[in-house]
Amino acid sequence: MQIPVNITSKALEEIRNIINTKNIPENYALRVGVKGGGCGGVSYALGFDQQKEGDQQFNVEGLMVLIEKKHVMFLMGMQVDFHESNEARGFVFSNPNIPKRHDA
Repeated sequence: MQIPVNITSKALEEIRNIINTKNIPENYALRVGVKGGGCGGVSYALGFDQQKEGDQQFNVEGLMVLIEKKHVMFLMGMQVDFHESNEARGFVFSNPNIPKRHDA
């Protein structure tokens, strides 16, 4: 099964850096998930976790990625990138399949 999210090489590099510098246990994997947001929206989450029942497991260039089965449909086509600038640095979630809203 193909992973529903695209993790860019820059994001993979930063995730590996976190694993190597933050003492993430070897039996933990990257978890990509969805959290309910206000006003019917959702927000996305990255973290490290052990596999749980109901998780789908994916291998991305040697990195184990876990996604709860119920979150897969919300993550289809999502891209996870890492952005670094003078103002901020962090992971960025974007989905090219969802048109941007233009308020009139």
